[in-house]
Amino acid sequence: MNFSRDVLKINAQEEISKITNAIKTQVISELHRKGAVLGLSGGIDSSVCAALCVQALGSENVFAILMPEKDSSQESIELGKLVANSLNIKYEIFDITNLLEASGCYKNQIEAIREIIPEYGENWKCKVVLPSILDKDRLNIFQLTVQSPEGKTQTKRFTATSYLKLIAATNWKQRVRKCIEYYHADRLYYAVCGTPNRLEYDQGFFVKNGDGSADFKPIAHLYKSQVYMLAKALGLPEEIINRPPTTDTFSLSQTQEEFFFSVSYEIMDLCLYAYNHNIEPKQVAHEINLTEEQLKRIYKDIESKRKATRYLHMRPLLVEEILNQNL
Repeated sequence: MNFSRDVLKINAQEEISKITNAIKTQVISELHRKGAVLGLSGGIDSSVCAALCVQALGSENVFAILMPEKDSSQESIELGKLVANSLNIKYEIFDITNLLEASGCYKNQIEAIREIIPEYGENWKCKVVLPSILDKDRLNIFQLTVQSPEGKTQTKRFTATSYLKLIAATNWKQRVRKCIEYYHADRLYYAVCGTPNRLEYDQGFFVKNGDGSADFKPIAHLYKSQVYMLAKALGLPEEIINRPPTTDTFSLSQTQEEFFFSVSYEIMDLCLYAYNHNIEPKQVAHEINLTEEQLKRIYKDIESKRKATRYLHMRPLLVEEILNQNL
């Protein structure tokens, strides 16, 4: 199979037409709902999803919620408002800081971090990072970077327990947001729109019963690069299109590359496509200026993430299924 950097290019207008027709069918005919609700972060994925819903259902039938918290950047709020206003959709800003504070999210985050950095305190900042997979063959060992109030930074490896505790506490943010989305969906008789792209969906870059939950997911079949193509065709603001993908989850600024994928989305998209189509690493490496050994590491990482996050895609298991197998 031939492979090049252009393999992901699509006819954006044709794709928009297909997706909007599908949204109409799914929301109106299958889900029997009047419109769509989604969380709007100011990122490329949620912005494209909002624009697609507007084209499919009309701006009067789309409702967005901006849900900042104390670790969110002000830029995310402003960009979210920019998208909502450019699409002429109704929106609400709901700051979830107090909910997270009351539920113990921030307290549990601090306790987890203090297991490896005891001096970490209220006015410190942090983020979770992965070393680049391109540098050397390595295990996927997450690291914690913190910054003191004086601006001094340090990075340390997590222990297994501290990492799990920090992620468990942080996942509260996505689960609280999803509860709010479903509140508005219930009151409006709307469906909840999920915003993951193919790269995130395939590799499990979402929180189960958090941002992974939705009634329909219009871009889960599109690679991140293709989402950007749709953004341009949909006429979204340049500020959205030019913004680097971020998690906007921890108090220190953090890219998706740092936190999860360990390479840029442009490279990861092409590697995932090649992996999905059984293209040899040697052929792909030549096209994207990496070594064959680096491609093998990326393929191995794709396999590893799929195995580790497989449960995120699973529906609830029923005991009845085991009982029926034994009949």
